[in-house]
Amino acid sequence: MTVTKKVHFDIRRKIVANMTTEGWAAPHVSYTYEADITGFIKTLEELNASGKLKNKITVNTAILKVIAEGLKAAPACNAHIEFNAKYVKGTIKHLKEINISMPWIMDNGEMMTINLRDVGERSLDGIADLIAQIERKLKKTDMNEAMYSVSFDNTMKVLRKGKLLKALRRLIGAKVGHSKVKTLKGKARRDYEAISEDDRLTLRDIEQGSVTVSNIGSIYREQKGFATLLDIIPPQVLAVCIGAAQKKPLVVAGADGSDTIEIRRVLPLCFTFDHRALDFGDIIPLLKRLNEIFEAPEQIMSR
Repeated sequence: MTVTKKVHFDIRRKIVANMTTEGWAAPHVSYTYEADITGFIKTLEELNASGKLKNKITVNTAILKVIAEGLKAAPACNAHIEFNAKYVKGTIKHLKEINISMPWIMDNGEMMTINLRDVGERSLDGIADLIAQIERKLKKTDMNEAMYSVSFDNTMKVLRKGKLLKALRRLIGAKVGHSKVKTLKGKARRDYEAISEDDRLTLRDIEQGSVTVSNIGSIYREQKGFATLLDIIPPQVLAVCIGAAQKKPLVVAGADGSDTIEIRRVLPLCFTFDHRALDFGDIIPLLKRLNEIFEAPEQIMSR
């Protein structure tokens, strides 16, 4: 076969490849939930038209709020796991803060994962402000420098666990050969480090969150399918994939108890969880809470 192009891994691809490969040590269980968001969208449009909030709230922002509320009802899903397969020992740490790791498409088309911190404690306006802050910081961020800081931090964690050979191999992989990571040097590095950390992304903005939420619906809104599986990024135990809203015929119960078929807007959400940490019963409180919110969306729109 004729090779038309050869691309060596850059720092971003290295991190994605390493984390997803490690993630597949987890036994994945996946469930696709289809939400009728017809009333949800109407309520959101009314809220934006009312002028009650300082920001225009996007569907993406509102769904992040919904997911955070669901995680509050299912705290076992907002957790990290430590598992030693050799000795069959494990620990599950339930986390107070809901920090959402979200893949972010940048202006150049590349992707990096951002840590949206404390989403569970933020209002719709607060989440919108956080997203705007991240977008502002991105403009002055050198992606190689930011992602190398993540890679180096992960390597140091490996070293602290006593895995000297693994850490050494990672360092060699970063500094030797075609996939060598190119970082700033000399004056360019000093100038970059002189930028306030309030104005550029730091390790805190891109380190591991408590759960990953990937919005493929925002990338291609015309898609007709839905995700059925998503990578779990260790040590997280849950990953969520938001699809694109689609028009579908649904059975709708009337006030008199009769059923009719209507064209409704349906949003698919794929939940993939680590079976070492969670059983399906642990997911049910999350699903029930989502049902409550989509049936009465005004309960989160006012916050």
